[in-house]
This record gives sequence, C-alpha cells and structure tokens, in this order.
Amino acid sequence: MNELTRLCKLLKKDFTPRIRDPSKPVRCWSEKDVLDGKMVDAYVIIFRTRGCSWALESGCTMCGYFNDSLWDKISDKDLLKQFDKTMENYSGEKFVKIFTSGSFLDDNEIKPVIRNKILREIAEKADKVSVESRPEYITDERLSAIKEIFRSKSFEIGCGLETANNFVREHAINKGFTFNEYKNAAQILKKFNFKLKTYVLIKPLFLTEEESVNDSISTVDKIKTYTDTISFNPTNVQRNTVVEYLWKRKQYRPAWLWSVVEILKTSKKLAGNIRIQCDIAGGGSIRGAHNCDKCDRKFLDAIADFSLLQDTKVFEDLDCKCRVKWLDQLNIENLSFGSLIDFSGRYQ
Repeated sequence: MNELTRLCKLLKKDFTPRIRDPSKPVRCWSEKDVLDGKMVDAYVIIFRTRGCSWALESGCTMCGYFNDSLWDKISDKDLLKQFDKTMENYSGEKFVKIFTSGSFLDDNEIKPVIRNKILREIAEKADKVSVESRPEYITDERLSAIKEIFRSKSFEIGCGLETANNFVREHAINKGFTFNEYKNAAQILKKFNFKLKTYVLIKPLFLTEEESVNDSISTVDKIKTYTDTISFNPTNVQRNTVVEYLWKRKQYRPAWLWSVVEILKTSKKLAGNIRIQCDIAGGGSIRGAHNCDKCDRKFLDAIADFSLLQDTKVFEDLDCKCRVKWLDQLNIENLSFGSLIDFSGRYQ
C-alpha cells in the first residue's frame, strides 16, 4: 500500500455515515440530454447502496460520493423499495441514467438478480439506459445477462478512466486500475454492441493548470478509438477527501473555467464525431471550477450549451479581465511546485 492509498484510507478512519433510510434513494430528477441526435428529457436515478467497493477499501483522492453511501449491507427488499420510489416520479422519459455512487455492475453493491430486475423494468419503458462501472466489473458474464434484457435497445456504461496516463492515475488519483484494464473493458463492451462513456478528470491533484490541460487533451487523443462519448469532470472539492485535505491547506485550486473551455474546444477538434460533454459540479464556487464572479455564469452556461449542441461557437463571445490572471497562472506555475491558490478576497 503506497502513501497516497494510506492517506485516502486514513481520511475515512473517523468518518461515520449519517443515519439514512435505506428504502429511499439519494435523489431522482429529470434533465436535458441527447438521444439519437435529438434533445430529450432524461430521467436520473441515484440509488443509495453500501458504497463503492474501492472507496471502502481506499478510494480516489477526489471522490466524496461515499458520503452519501450507507457503508453497510443493504437488503434486496430495500433496494427494490428505492426503485419503486423513483418510479413514482418517472414521466416516461426515453433516456434513463442510473447512478449508485459506485459501480452498478458490482455484485457487492447490487446483486445480479436485483440489477437485472431493475434493468428489465426500465428497458420496457426507455429506449436507452446508462449506468456506471469500474472496468473490473465489466465482464462477459455480466454483459451476457444484460444483453438478454436489452437486445436491440441502447445500453451505455460510463467508466471513470480520468486520465490515460498511468502515473497520474496511480500517484495523483489513486484510481486502482490501469489503462490496459480500461481498454480490455472497452473491447468487451464493443463485443456486445454496448456504448462506452469515458469520464476524464480535469485537474487532478499535483498537476499545474497547464499540465492538467495538456493531460486532458492527451487523454482524448489516446481514447478516441475506444469510446463513444467523453465526459469531462473538473475536480470539485468534496468532503473527507485528499483534495479537501490539501485545499484547506491552500495547496490546491480547482481548474479555471478558461482551462475547461480550452480543453473542450481542442478535444472537439481531436475527437471528431465522438460526443464531448462536461459536467461541472460546484461550478462557479470556491470548491468547483471557477474564474471570477463577473464571468462564471456566462462560462457555465456556454459549457452547458456546448454539451448539448456540440458547437464550439458558443465559446466565441466569452471574455473577461480575469483572463490575464489565468494566463499569468499558466506561466507562473511552471516555476512553482503545483497548483496556485486563489488570492482574490472573494475566496478568503
């Protein structure tokens, strides 16, 4: 066990999950997304489970989704009650996205019989279903069972690769798997004619702003032959994580939105017809990707529009005086030892 793995584990040592009702999901809602080239309403479900197995063992440096997990076994009965609860608000959306704050294909989170029952019911109503999983759970056995359910309908798995750089993934993110494992999972998905969405992390720990931009663009170039969709996720500061530990000590700053836009513009050129998306949790706040309070909203709206329209022209009118500070940071950090912090009074 390396030092980073130990720190991820240590920060959870005194963590006690809040008492929650295991029969109720974390949340469900409807949002805009794209299906077959058209903008549609998508229904989003977040199940409450025991949590990500990797998070329980050690975890990723930036991920605090375990804060909403039970950290204990959950009964099949309670999971089905959660599902019934989510269906009360379902309005017939043809695109359904399922999250568990872990891996939907992990039998320790959701047993196969329950997983397949949930998928079977949704497949009867929706045209596309998207879930998430680490690559070690993407196996022939699991996908064979799912193929029996979906047949001609669309099924997508989102996989958090974060970066194509094995060194960064191990020593900055503590992800717990290699690029080759991701590629093997991609090949298995292709065999079953399922779709792959790849999550790429913008600005992992220990990378300068410029290094993080280059790492994200390099990752796109290396995965564009494996994936159907690329979803960028700028690091946000979540509770009880290594990111928060360093951020509180003024040793980490989330990405600039200027950097995010540059990554999206360049990635779209590189990836061609591959869909590029960007989900910014906490955007415009001290804990999320941000510029300044004068332009954050304009940038966030443009990034959201790009994710739906795939048109980089939405970025053409973006401008702000803070661009000079961003450019200064790109230059100065090359002479420093990592991410610079915010110096604006807004963030004191």
